[in-house]
Amino acid sequence: MTCLLVVAKAPVPGLAKTRLSPQVGARRAARLAAAALLDTLDAVLATPGTVAVVAMTGALAEAERAAELSLALAGCLVIRQRGESFADRLANAHGDLVQCGRSVVQIGMDTPQVSPELLTESIEALHAPGVDAVLGPATDGGWWCLGLRSPADAKALRQVPMSRSDTGARTRLALRRAGLAVDELAELSDVDTMADAERVAILVPRGRFAAELAEAGRPAVTRR
Repeated sequence: MTCLLVVAKAPVPGLAKTRLSPQVGARRAARLAAAALLDTLDAVLATPGTVAVVAMTGALAEAERAAELSLALAGCLVIRQRGESFADRLANAHGDLVQCGRSVVQIGMDTPQVSPELLTESIEALHAPGVDAVLGPATDGGWWCLGLRSPADAKALRQVPMSRSDTGARTRLALRRAGLAVDELAELSDVDTMADAERVAILVPRGRFAAELAEAGRPAVTRR
């Protein structure tokens, strides 16, 4: 059984999805983050044969849609993020699951287009013969998914600079330098900008994220 690990930040206004704030305001940006996390948790909890784990940071009580999030998180094992840098927090979240004796597939909270089918495919790719790790590239040069047969191998992330246009390439190189055989997953767009948000909402038009975006006056429009 695989642990599906979601690394998440409480969607508190002014602290979540701040790059969207100039277009929609701090509270709406936080509500978009909350909707993305709720959609993500739906997919994770519906993926068969897995244990849902959320590594959380921030004050959930101050978050938008806090009651809905608390209800969704009740179905998950919730752990606190530890570490100064984001790379350390990622490595520590994986490390905290070593004692579970399971492989880990980790995603973030800003790809609400993930589905149980896509997560299942990612898990199957991780457990293919000869594969130690899988990495799902993001269109901005980062990555949206990291799967490890042994979560202890996440220590390779500690020296990788995060949130850069070459983070994906650097992560792949760090894993390979650690002696891991890495397979690549499908590329997804995460939500950093309003253009990203509109593009992602097209893919999941009936999700909470698309509904929240429409309420913000930015409905998804099919690109021709």
